[in-house]
Amino acid sequence: MNPDIIKERQNATFNVDKLTNILDGGVERTTRRREIESMVLSDPDFNEEDPNFLSRSERYDQAVRKSAQMILKLREYGIADPEEIYCYKSMVQGNQNEALGLHFVMFIPTLYSQCDPQQSRKWLPLAEAFQVVGTYAQTEMGHGTHLRGLETTATYDPATQEFVLNSPTVSSIKWWPGGLGKTSNHAIVLAQLYTQGNCHGLHAFIVPIRDMSTHEPLPGIVVGDIGPKFGFNEVDNGFLKLENVRIPRENMLMKYAKVEPDGSYLKPPSAKLTYGTMVFVRSMIVVVSARALAKSCTIAIRYSAVRHQSEMRPGEPEPQIIDYQTQQYKLFPLLAMAYAFNFVGQYMNQEYHRITGDINQGDFSELPELHALSAGLKAFTTWETNSAIEVCRMSCGGHGYSRSSALPDIYVEFTPTCTYEGENTVMMLQTARYLVKSYRQAKEGQQLSGIVSYLNEAEHRRVQPQPVAARPTVVDINDLASLVEVYKLRASILVELAAKSIQQELQRRKSQEDAWNNSAIDLVRASDAHCHYVVVKLFTDKLGEVGDTAIHSVLSTMALLYALHGITKNSGDFLQAGLINPPQVLQISGRIKELLSQLRPNAVALVDAFDIHDRKLNSVLGRYDGNVYENMFEWARRSPLNSTEVHESFHKYLKPLRSKL
Repeated sequence: MNPDIIKERQNATFNVDKLTNILDGGVERTTRRREIESMVLSDPDFNEEDPNFLSRSERYDQAVRKSAQMILKLREYGIADPEEIYCYKSMVQGNQNEALGLHFVMFIPTLYSQCDPQQSRKWLPLAEAFQVVGTYAQTEMGHGTHLRGLETTATYDPATQEFVLNSPTVSSIKWWPGGLGKTSNHAIVLAQLYTQGNCHGLHAFIVPIRDMSTHEPLPGIVVGDIGPKFGFNEVDNGFLKLENVRIPRENMLMKYAKVEPDGSYLKPPSAKLTYGTMVFVRSMIVVVSARALAKSCTIAIRYSAVRHQSEMRPGEPEPQIIDYQTQQYKLFPLLAMAYAFNFVGQYMNQEYHRITGDINQGDFSELPELHALSAGLKAFTTWETNSAIEVCRMSCGGHGYSRSSALPDIYVEFTPTCTYEGENTVMMLQTARYLVKSYRQAKEGQQLSGIVSYLNEAEHRRVQPQPVAARPTVVDINDLASLVEVYKLRASILVELAAKSIQQELQRRKSQEDAWNNSAIDLVRASDAHCHYVVVKLFTDKLGEVGDTAIHSVLSTMALLYALHGITKNSGDFLQAGLINPPQVLQISGRIKELLSQLRPNAVALVDAFDIHDRKLNSVLGRYDGNVYENMFEWARRSPLNSTEVHESFHKYLKPLRSKL
């Protein structure tokens, strides 16, 4: 064990295990998670080659082997709870992705949520026995987030009671679904439904794409892998071109919308019903953001504690780089953000389950808010995390650039979350649409409920930007409740400004669409402010549940750092709205420095509390024991380039070159 890391752990002012329990959601859950992780650790079937030293085909092969093993083990151990399955898998995968990911995350959940009882009886047993291996084919080469623009068609033929599926253009070829290239034999295909001469918009269809015994593509199916990507080397993201592919009428998912044998169409009770899977996945992405950020902070902070560099004072030993204020300023706000996002993830999970319960009782009233919140927080947390991972990597200096640090892997595996399941700018605009609508309802005197209820309060104050002196500043920068209030006011003001911008555009005789587009920058800022408020509020609310005084104290310090750091990053908004005054900006900067010093003794303990096992972290720099250099040398020696002392290129090119010169 590295002496620096031992000393860091001795300096902690709180019980690390107790904080781990809070992050996991209870002692029982920590115990169970560790049990599940040790099942994987002690299992020789999951010993593997370091993916960094494998080719793309070998990485895919290894991932499929691990997926197949996992399925058998989960059955053998009787692990059926979705969260426990997720825990088991994330331990097996480390920083890589699963070959069969979409079968579990999109294909099976969509069958559960959109099959009628008869379809459930047919398809679920097949999918759960892996006779049917599925993917979710929505995105096309020409359209991703804009679902209404998708071009794949499903035309009903009443003579044979079949749908005929086609990719009518090059841009309509399905493109990007994971597991589509080589792994899946079925896909849930989203296509425009045509029946009796009318188009009824997007619906989901179960389409067989490969023979269930030979795995050869079926007639009319052109399918394959889309080629190398920035990351996701384990996953066969694929393309799918449909040429007059016929499927039975019963292959349309018909829990809500139906096509009768004669071709007549019955529409679903709520257009939003089909959003269930998406809302679930977006809520999950918030959790994924929190975990990726926790891993990155763990690596950067542990490494900063064992890395010594430069001289702070002449003649004295080189300090740990974590003692430099600039290093603390880079990393500690990100650590606070990792905690904030963890608590937001817990909240989203609870809300999803609560509202899903309501939906199953036929109450759809809270679905629009959940949809708007999951879209906004998905964008907010992924954008923030994406930048943060890169800050963590650069804070590790040159060694952060080595794949042995795991930070390049964490980055390339995480960054697509900013795009998939809804491109982030579009997600922010969806949230903004809900905010503007809610703002207008409040203006008309409706009482809003839920997280947007603060828009009711806007009516009781003048919220126009005004000279700073005109509004008394009431914020107490040491009081979280007061900071939550200013974040709320900022969100309220930015929502109002965006709504007014649309109004002004309309008064200039612009169409609704142009007014919206010409206000889009303001709308995204409004959504961003709304999400930021929600995160600060949820972090603060969480403190109310923490009984342990030592933990409460350190979490309060982090919540304060997160809130104040957010104000300095967006000081223009707060100043312009008269929510803080210029002297307070200086005060906040000074307070942040104090908070960095307060967190310094607990930094390593705070990342230890994430309890990420070395095997899962897979980082030479972020090792629990802090023995970085010995292990970096060992890692490098395993590189395939070192398998021979003299590389063949010497004999092929360099040696002949000498004789030619």
